[in-house]
Amino acid sequence: MELDIIGLLLYCIPALVTGAIAFLFFKEHVENENRRRDFLIQKDLQKDALPIRLQAYERMSLFLERIKPSKLLVRVTPNSSDKEDYETLLIANIEQEFDHNLSQQIYVTDKCWSITSTAKNATIQMIRKANLSDKVDSSDKLREVILTDMIDKRAPSDAALSFIKEEVSNIW
Repeated sequence: MELDIIGLLLYCIPALVTGAIAFLFFKEHVENENRRRDFLIQKDLQKDALPIRLQAYERMSLFLERIKPSKLLVRVTPNSSDKEDYETLLIANIEQEFDHNLSQQIYVTDKCWSITSTAKNATIQMIRKANLSDKVDSSDKLREVILTDMIDKRAPSDAALSFIKEEVSNIW
């Protein structure tokens, strides 16, 4: 009887080892197939999303170019000689441009969106600061002070544009 149990174990042990190896192999194979399928799905999604993401970066670049003080002041001319009215008009124009591009935040990174928002706010602050200057008494003088200020330093949107260019180059 002992021999029968030992004989049975001698037959069962190799079968159990073979079964365990087959199970582990099959499990690994299924996991690899799932990873491969997920990779292919991700690749297809990325292929479809890449043009949309690039378009969002293009729109952010266009926004930053449009709020650059040198271009903004050429595009938005004063309606009157009142400096406060012109300040309000410039800021409203920047806010309108920003609101028009709000949906792009879905497609760009959080850091890119944050830097873009910071550039917008810095440009608005620069306009407000220039309007508070003692030298400014009319809308034309406000334009002159802002443009003169831009000769000495870079526009806030320049740093954001540099960041966008770097981020887009990392997408490829």
